[in-house]
Amino acid sequence: MKAIKFLFISMMLVSFGSFAQDAPKEEKAPEHYNGNKFRQMYQEFSTPNEYRSASGAPGPAYYQQRADYKMDIRLDDANHHIYGYETITYTNKSPDVLEYLWVQLDQNMRAKDSNTPLIEGGRIDPYATAEGFAGAFLKEPFDGGFNIKKVLDKRGNPLKYTINQTMMRVELPEALKSGKDFEFDIEWDYNINDHVDGRGRSGYEQTPDGNRSYVIAQFYPRMAVYNDVEGWQNSQFWGRDEFALPFGSFEVNITVPADHWLDGTGKITNRKDVYSNVEMDRYERAMKSYDKPVIIRTQEEAEKYAAGNSTETKTWKLEAEYVRDFGWTSSRRYIADAMAVKVGDSDVMAVSIYPPEGNPLWEQWSTYAIAQTLESYSRMTFDYPYHKAISVHAKNQGMEYPMICWNYGRPEPDGSYSDRVKYGMISVIIHEVGHNFFPMIVNSDERQWTWMDEGLNTFLQYVAEQDFGESYPGSLKGETNLDKYPSRRGPAAAIVPYMGGDQRYIAPIMTKGLNTYQFGSNAYAKPATGLNILRETIMGRELFDYAFRTYSERWMFKHPTPEDFFRTMEDASAVDLDWFWRGWFYSTQYTDMAIGDVERYYVSNDMNQEMKDLAEARNIPLERFQGLVYMVKEGTGDFKPEMKGKDPKEEAVALKEYLMDNFTPEERAMMKNPKFFYQITVDKPGGLVMPIIIEYTYADGTTEMVKHPAEIWRLNDKQVTLSKGTSKEIVKVVIDPNLETADVDVTNNSWPKEPTVDKFEEMKN
Repeated sequence: MKAIKFLFISMMLVSFGSFAQDAPKEEKAPEHYNGNKFRQMYQEFSTPNEYRSASGAPGPAYYQQRADYKMDIRLDDANHHIYGYETITYTNKSPDVLEYLWVQLDQNMRAKDSNTPLIEGGRIDPYATAEGFAGAFLKEPFDGGFNIKKVLDKRGNPLKYTINQTMMRVELPEALKSGKDFEFDIEWDYNINDHVDGRGRSGYEQTPDGNRSYVIAQFYPRMAVYNDVEGWQNSQFWGRDEFALPFGSFEVNITVPADHWLDGTGKITNRKDVYSNVEMDRYERAMKSYDKPVIIRTQEEAEKYAAGNSTETKTWKLEAEYVRDFGWTSSRRYIADAMAVKVGDSDVMAVSIYPPEGNPLWEQWSTYAIAQTLESYSRMTFDYPYHKAISVHAKNQGMEYPMICWNYGRPEPDGSYSDRVKYGMISVIIHEVGHNFFPMIVNSDERQWTWMDEGLNTFLQYVAEQDFGESYPGSLKGETNLDKYPSRRGPAAAIVPYMGGDQRYIAPIMTKGLNTYQFGSNAYAKPATGLNILRETIMGRELFDYAFRTYSERWMFKHPTPEDFFRTMEDASAVDLDWFWRGWFYSTQYTDMAIGDVERYYVSNDMNQEMKDLAEARNIPLERFQGLVYMVKEGTGDFKPEMKGKDPKEEAVALKEYLMDNFTPEERAMMKNPKFFYQITVDKPGGLVMPIIIEYTYADGTTEMVKHPAEIWRLNDKQVTLSKGTSKEIVKVVIDPNLETADVDVTNNSWPKEPTVDKFEEMKN
């Protein structure tokens, strides 16, 4: 039998390790204890039920309501006015009996008596332009609210209704039971706003030649959501928080001037009636073109139509199945191109619509950006289910609706444009087209949880932007700078200025969008960055991508909550992320880790003073410690200069005997041969928990990267100590060398301490 000698080095590690790992025994945990950051989120999450399962999937009793629309719309171009008549069929699929219905009147935020301007404070500026002064104090408010003419049941009888700002309650003649539907009509009209003046989400742009380009949305009274979480989602629309809408079908007839070009949500069912023969031929060629857009209406043709002013009209008919909303665009000044994109087994038409002011930028890049979005998002979620995706150019716009969106990005009058304008346009197109997935299909409640569509979409935007740089290199259009896409949001380092900023003006992500500071950083950038950190640093791409796709597939065409997302990401990956959700989404804490100290140890047979003192204090005979291996810290009284650099097997006889007595020559040949021993102290001044990513650089120039999971902080929130034995001397230690954790202060991340370098500025450059 092999003689087994006890190694004191092991005893030290086990003893000290057990003291460190045991949960505090005091009634009150010590200051450094971090268990609460790793507790399960039972307090924050609602209890799972038959509607929403603990796994994050829809429960066996999950339901959602349905709203189907038939509309006749007429655009009065001369007076920029819109008239509509709609029939809504509302189906109650809930187990509840409904006594009334809530309808959204979002245009009422533009009503003359709207309360929207009154929720914002304001100061008198010491100076202002004449235009700004007139807008603030002299200008009459624009009257753009709905004029509700009639609300009728299907027999033509008037229904009682009450309008409360942007919400309208329709009283039912009798309660609507589960499984039943109710049909009613609304007739309405309103003045269309100039969206360039006031940055409206929809409206028209007036052009110098006397024409207008329309991007029209929120243009009809829309049903509010009723669900198992809140009942009626009837929160007012104040202008920032967007929309919560049920799914349904649309049959929409839109009458516009005969020389207008129009497109919108759904299939154009009378295309041959509204397209010329030449346009139809071009469209059919576009359906077979997968690598280059086909111009359907040319710039020359658009300019010819813009010079006229037809008094005749044309009605465009569109139908859409199972969408949550409807948007459309119309102008006589439009150019249009299209290209087919293969998504799974289906062909999807990528369509760009733009006025002459958008060229040459839009003709060169818009449709390719749509195609990349469809490809990247479908890979990360599910195959895009609709037959088309449209990008419309509108000045200062960035807004999304099913199958259609409007985007900014305009070259100079001479056609030139900077990289900033080009990348800005491509990015906004990717973002707004991407909204087809979130929230148009994965239909979260934008009115309550802005980050669930904007944050998730911004994360996927980053993925698509990076794909775009690889798929469409500069040679495509004679340019050379698309190999590395300059994404503005996504990388961890980009969020540092926000997270390390003034805590008085930062709110948790889990805050209603209307009530947050720094809306863009809170609702877009921080959640997107968090997901990127999960994917690249914490979970890894394989686990993250599987879980993210699972969430997307589970909740496509449904109404998820934040908890459904959080639970699914854990359920599909077997990664406990409660600590991450709590820190990143429910708090405003930031990441800051630092190298506290790096100490070198040497192996010795000589009993050090620390152990002598311990033996004396515990009345342990010194002979009990004979034959043990001791670790001596360089620079202490027990350290002997001759220890430095010696082979530990020569220096520590006990270790050599242990190896000889307990292992075969073959086993010894396969064992590590450490000559250097280090103890590294990592401090955590910041509140957020993150993995410790540590890079060791050796004297021979080689490096080693080690990632300690975030759970290393579970019992001590202030400091952890690491030990490392190596055959090579360590000359440098760096935490988070690739800026993966959004560490707000990298000046304390290195040993030896380096001269201050602004790595974030360096990265931006």
